Amino acid sequence: MLPRDQRRFDHALRESMRRFSDADEVDLVVVGCGAGGATLAQRMSRHGWSVVCLEAGPFWDPDSDWVSDEAASHHLYWTDPRVIDGADPVPLGANNSGRGVGGSTVHFAGYTPRFHPSDFRTYSEDGVGADWPLSYGELRPYYERIEQELPVAGQFWPWGDPHAYPHAPHPVGGNGEVFLRGAAALGIEARVGPVAITNGRFGNRPHCVYRGFCLQGCKVNAKASTLITHVPDALAHGAEIRAESMVTGIELDARGRRATGVRYVRHGRERFQRAKVVAVAGYSIETPRLLLNSTSRRFPDGLCNDHDLVGRYVMVQGAPQVSGRFTEEVRQYKAPPPEVTSEQFYETDPSRPFVRGFSVQNVSPLPITWAEHVAAQGHWGEDLRRYMEDYVHWATLGALCELLPLPGNRVTLADEKDRYGLPVARFTYSQCDNDRRLIRAAEAVMQDILRAAGASEVMTIDRYAHLVGGCRMARDPEHGVVDADLRTFAVRNLLITDGSVLPTQGSANPALTIMALVDRAAERLAAAGASGGAS
Repeated sequence: MLPRDQRRFDHALRESMRRFSDADEVDLVVVGCGAGGATLAQRMSRHGWSVVCLEAGPFWDPDSDWVSDEAASHHLYWTDPRVIDGADPVPLGANNSGRGVGGSTVHFAGYTPRFHPSDFRTYSEDGVGADWPLSYGELRPYYERIEQELPVAGQFWPWGDPHAYPHAPHPVGGNGEVFLRGAAALGIEARVGPVAITNGRFGNRPHCVYRGFCLQGCKVNAKASTLITHVPDALAHGAEIRAESMVTGIELDARGRRATGVRYVRHGRERFQRAKVVAVAGYSIETPRLLLNSTSRRFPDGLCNDHDLVGRYVMVQGAPQVSGRFTEEVRQYKAPPPEVTSEQFYETDPSRPFVRGFSVQNVSPLPITWAEHVAAQGHWGEDLRRYMEDYVHWATLGALCELLPLPGNRVTLADEKDRYGLPVARFTYSQCDNDRRLIRAAEAVMQDILRAAGASEVMTIDRYAHLVGGCRMARDPEHGVVDADLRTFAVRNLLITDGSVLPTQGSANPALTIMALVDRAAERLAAAGASGGAS
């Protein structure tokens, strides 16, 4: 999907892109062009639908917009004002969302594990969370298809539903070698992969060069962001990607039963795009915020919020990191940031004082992030300088801990307004006792692995990762905002196609699951026809 010359994006596709008028009633308007929005736009344009995808951020050019520089990559993140509170507030920005075509896939680590079958029935099996309105088996073929498209490279996966990946694993860097050595010493099973990073050339995409800047935008385009995978294919099939377009509201017909389009601001002017079907893919903060800001006589408390569920059950993963110091040089920044994983602790174990579990990955903080890590331990001045000079001798592991969905962890509207005059999102978050016990257990396992590998010193930092939830899917409107096909219960030609629909989050990175859910929803939407199957 890339040009055959040395450019990083096919600008001819952008220049010749079909352009619709606001007055055109397109078959589908998509709000947001990240993992979910870009996948839906690509799928439906291939089905012959007229599609406009509205993205608040710019249309990135990897040649000019992405740099091998941590500080200079800050523009990739969604940093608009938000209010955070609760007993355990979650910092928002670089860690949780992206702004621009490709969304957070531009700066995600490329790690693409599947959820486990148990993730779809945590209430039935463990008495916590919620059961999904579909099973793992129903999602499996869509997992497989997305893995082929990205493509995903990794060793055979023994956990959850055991499966192979389309491409062989990448070579392991120093950080991964430390993890494998420590895990082997403790009898912990670990595997290389899975990453959505080409191992060898793939089409016109080049091989990964292991430069370690995946989180700043993969300038060589070996990593599969939707900007270089699904977006070009959507353009080639007639979709319009309309960047710099901030959606401010969703409009309904007079009866409040059907969505008729979206209001948005572009280049300082408010506009309205008509559409037969509307899909929102703004992720777990902006999607609930948009619905709550879209009030009407039919929905005075926010669109699709009849049961006070919009914005509730937002989840993050506990993501503590533990670093260990080694005599030899590790150079943790080389190779993909996460490269080796163990999911040995993923499932509920009755012998542990908590339910559900965690996974462990090697992670690779670059120098600025590493300095934040060290400073958080109280090191400053000459002490901090000493740790920075010692950077190449440290290895870092990170956990993804399944924190439970709680109704009080939610997005609401704050009193503060943004540049468009809209109330900004307030995100309230607090951990429960199970969450705290699980995080401490994960930290202990990572400390043990690093010490078993030979670390002379370890340090631990608490952090979060991967927002999901806020518009959860369910079997009925009393328990969720959307159904298994990602249609809202209240307005049947309005879909939500992002990570906000996840009822639980597992201990896995969510991007692959989001794309698989959207692939499945697109298949059903196409079968219903351009009316969206709505009455």
